[in-house]
Amino acid sequence: MLTGVSSVKRFPDQLRRIKFIDRERDKTLVFLTNNTYLPAQTIAQLYKNRWQVELFFRWIKQHLRIQSFYGVSENAVKTQIWIGVSVYVLIAIMKKRMNLDTSLYTISQILDTTLFDKIPLNQLFMDYGYRTEQTDVPKQLNLFDF
Repeated sequence: MLTGVSSVKRFPDQLRRIKFIDRERDKTLVFLTNNTYLPAQTIAQLYKNRWQVELFFRWIKQHLRIQSFYGVSENAVKTQIWIGVSVYVLIAIMKKRMNLDTSLYTISQILDTTLFDKIPLNQLFMDYGYRTEQTDVPKQLNLFDF
């Protein structure tokens, strides 16, 4: 039971203290739970899985630039995550093809600030290490030249 005056008022139920020794990281973890019927190993695994979910969403916020979800249904969240992953992968492909030395985050910032400007990507990234190949034969065919 919690012994603090305000903590007893907020949570008057009995708690269970579980001590878990993580041999991989050589750490001892202590968990409090109100679940009294599951084995201690299961509770520790649930906390470990929950931490992986927290790390996943932190990575999403940092890399996919999703600060909050517009919809909260399962379909809305999945759609927004897939859109974010798609944009992230497209930026990574662009970085690789253009041989840019700058980070994916910096590239996404540049694209963010010039989203509605009509500037070719090779001109946009001239200051960031991208150099165009000087060739006489264009690699892109013109559709309307006969």
